[in-house]
Amino acid sequence: MADFINLRKGQKIDLRKNSAGESVYDLSQITVGLGWDVREEKKGFLSGLFGKKEEDFDLDAIAFLLDSNGKVANLGKELRFANGHKVSLHGGDIIFFNSMTYPSGSGTSNMLYPEGASKTVMAQKVKQLLNQGELIVHTGDNLTGEGEGDDEQIIVKLDSLPEKIDKILFIVCIYQGQKKNQHFGQVDNAFIRACDAKGKEIARYSLSNSPQFEGMRSMVFGEIYRHNGDWKFNAVGDPEPTDNFVQILQRYTNN
Repeated sequence: MADFINLRKGQKIDLRKNSAGESVYDLSQITVGLGWDVREEKKGFLSGLFGKKEEDFDLDAIAFLLDSNGKVANLGKELRFANGHKVSLHGGDIIFFNSMTYPSGSGTSNMLYPEGASKTVMAQKVKQLLNQGELIVHTGDNLTGEGEGDDEQIIVKLDSLPEKIDKILFIVCIYQGQKKNQHFGQVDNAFIRACDAKGKEIARYSLSNSPQFEGMRSMVFGEIYRHNGDWKFNAVGDPEPTDNFVQILQRYTNN
């Protein structure tokens, strides 16, 4: 069987077919993996001793579920906790750290995957959610040795999605990137890839280092969309200056 497809920016492929055009992939469930490495900055000896400690990069994967008009139809609701904490956009057509599944939302990342939870516990939770009828689950992190290199994964029961979902847009944002002076110009080896239900890698789109990423704190990595009754993938790779995905979301609402 032919290897997975290495995509170029703007390239569109049929997710069910390999590079030889054969329909071989099982789209009953796919895993969309996103990965990146933070470039290590070289420092002098004195800078290392007395310089300010660099903060870790916190990159978050987000998915917008779009209708046939290219819009997020359901923005969810506000979720209130007993301690007074509130989160917005919960349980709608946006998959992110405060609404980790579709269609239920299933709480925030801390509720699904408590800090310190082992990969085994997290994998069991993901399996449970899928068995309970969730169609999309954000894993929060790489779960197994397979899919090495994925920093965050979003699992989608692609063939089970309702017809009203016409496209899924995958975005990565650097949390508080502006405050921390962090941007994609400091990130190496960024990629998005798709694996089928049997774990076979279908396609990978790697973003090479480019001056256009300097000062950019979000990235529209790629999109999966319906076309003539099947699913296609489009390698996008468009950077955005904002570190707040809600600013990008505004372009995909009717408000």
